[in-house]
Amino acid sequence: MDRAGKIVFYEDKNFQGRYYECSSDCPELNTHFSRCNSIRVESGAWVLYERPNYLGYQYILIRGEYPDYQRWMGYNDSIRSCRLVRYVTSSPVIRIYERADFSGQMYEGTEDLSNISEYWHFNEVHSAQVKEGAWVFYELPNYRGRQYLLERGEYRRYTEWAAMNPNVGSFRRVVNY
Repeated sequence: MDRAGKIVFYEDKNFQGRYYECSSDCPELNTHFSRCNSIRVESGAWVLYERPNYLGYQYILIRGEYPDYQRWMGYNDSIRSCRLVRYVTSSPVIRIYERADFSGQMYEGTEDLSNISEYWHFNEVHSAQVKEGAWVFYELPNYRGRQYLLERGEYRRYTEWAAMNPNVGSFRRVVNY
């Protein structure tokens, strides 16, 4: 289900300096601001990208205040495109697989998982099916490292969620509060 959203980008920390309000997908933010050091998500869930046209590192933010880029686990102050997360639901379901093309052992999740290795006997996830909702894969346990958004659909290989390797240490649901 698509949701309405509003996000405000600020050039300086602590919501200071020039700002830009956005309420829809934007493939090129560079014309609105040169750097991004704080963000207020007023509604919706958003995926931000470090490069234009929805490329580069991804950061998934839900409603709240982020007074500096480290609060959204950013590597720097570069945010160049953004889009609203779709298919946010109160009952998300994901299936992860040991091998590509949905083969090998499967684990089905409906809750956040801070350390996959506690429930899954593999260090890698090679394919996934998002049955309901939207999920964030983190490269490391405890929701750390690179983030990858997976929305409702099928991902036959880890490259289809833009990962460079199949390492998934944790995952969580994307929810609107």
